[in-house]
Amino acid sequence: MRIVRLVKKAKKGNKDALLQLINEQQDEYYRLALTYMGNPHDAMDAMEDMIVSLYQSIPQLKKEELFYSWSKTILVNRCKKLLQKQQTIILMETDDESFNETIKPFDGPSSFKQTEQHLDLTEMLAQLNPKQREAIELQYFHDLELQTIATMTHVPIGTVKSRISQGLKKMREQHGGDWHE
Repeated sequence: MRIVRLVKKAKKGNKDALLQLINEQQDEYYRLALTYMGNPHDAMDAMEDMIVSLYQSIPQLKKEELFYSWSKTILVNRCKKLLQKQQTIILMETDDESFNETIKPFDGPSSFKQTEQHLDLTEMLAQLNPKQREAIELQYFHDLELQTIATMTHVPIGTVKSRISQGLKKMREQHGGDWHE
């Protein structure tokens, strides 16, 4: 298996092998970081922290075939740590630039409908507690397996299933049950 071979090289200090592994899923890492961080700049900071962490701790990885779930767990932990740091800092100014990056130009009825659906989904997710929202986003937006989510969030798989189930139930109840999983 190619991934296992690259991980073994990376464990021996081969930086190119590690970068190749990261580059293969860089879009997935970015989307995951963006989900947690909320803006592109902070998402990139979290990814940079993850890369440093991976380089330092890859010799500790026991099962090479689990590299991607392990590295995504590290990314989630880096995001959470950065968010904790941000909560301790009081910002004196608002960052209008990062707000403007999220605004997309209107390009017709299809774009409006997609934007409307996105806002509806965002509103629905906002009604959940943070742990339910996190589990649902990791499973449905990032297509992660339940065991991977359990590892990332440091809870048993049954807790992950419960959070997803309860979150989806709450979303159905609050929005008339007119949508399905």
